[in-house]
Amino acid sequence: MKEKINDWVKFTNSGGTSMAQSKKSSMNAERVYRMTFSSVYSLYILKAEKKGRTKEEVNEIIFWLTGYNKQMLQNHIENDSDFETFFTQAPEINPNTSKITGLICGYRVEEIEDKIIQKVRYLDKLIDELAKGRIMEKILRK
Repeated sequence: MKEKINDWVKFTNSGGTSMAQSKKSSMNAERVYRMTFSSVYSLYILKAEKKGRTKEEVNEIIFWLTGYNKQMLQNHIENDSDFETFFTQAPEINPNTSKITGLICGYRVEEIEDKIIQKVRYLDKLIDELAKGRIMEKILRK
């Protein structure tokens, strides 16, 4: 698990750039594709709880973004699905993701070319907004 956390930290610090930008970016993207969602999910919960937010709020964001329900999310966690599987099997990516804009680790989330990496970054941005105390209505672009 420590290796997965280290990979996630490296990815976060790299900005999760598009695969077309360099061979190194391609390797970073491939590493993220293979990371288990469950290992990062626990980090999302930890981040939220440290800031006085809840696991239920983290789940609500994931449900909104992906179209998953509680049981489907639990299945991905139990099966150690990687990020690529998690996002390619999502029932329906919320059409309001186009309203998620801004910087995450120095990169404009709306300009990330790789669609899987962009979805990962959307989720990162939404969790960051939660941890910063933003109200759920605004996080979910209602």
